[in-house]
Amino acid sequence: MSVARIGVVADTHCPEFTDRLPDRVFEVLAGVDLILHAGDVNGQTTLEELARIAPVEAVQGDHDGGMASLPPHREVVVEGRRIVVVHGNRSRWLEEPATFLWTVSLGHYQPHGGLPASLRRRFPDADLIVHGHTHQPLIDTSGRPLVFNPGGVYQWTPATTAARLRQNPGWFEWSWLQVARHIRKYPSPTVGILEVTSTTIEPEIVAL
Repeated sequence: MSVARIGVVADTHCPEFTDRLPDRVFEVLAGVDLILHAGDVNGQTTLEELARIAPVEAVQGDHDGGMASLPPHREVVVEGRRIVVVHGNRSRWLEEPATFLWTVSLGHYQPHGGLPASLRRRFPDADLIVHGHTHQPLIDTSGRPLVFNPGGVYQWTPATTAARLRQNPGWFEWSWLQVARHIRKYPSPTVGILEVTSTTIEPEIVAL
């Protein structure tokens, strides 16, 4: 039985928030057959760098306004298994109040708890749904399809927040960062690996 090995990344935000992809990304993804990017790519050079490893299938995130050629979601078939890739951002009328509550709670409020169920309703015929947006790694086997988030290559930390403030962002982002810089609970940067056969999909989260 053949096995396809797929690298999964999301929320690279490069070059928006960081100048280059971490070297560890290339180490972890070396030898994969395909790379899926679940949005917030942020720059064509990011896709070109990843394409040096393997072919890349990417979708548009809410920070990809300059990458109109990317679709909002796509389906790829690997070893006969249907994999849907989508960023996961919802209407701004849901996103902005949720982001506000997350910020003022200093990261304790979790605004995306209902996202897996929402994605399952949108793509009920998939075997796997890959998404990003939350920067939180997730392997959700509570229902079908399986929902997988590789986590974010870029993460907000006190250090990255301070670096962004030095770039003189606009007043709205500056205001948000004044609160975000005090957050002390945050995930580490991660990517994902999928091993796919005609009958199984095995997801793994890998720290960078």
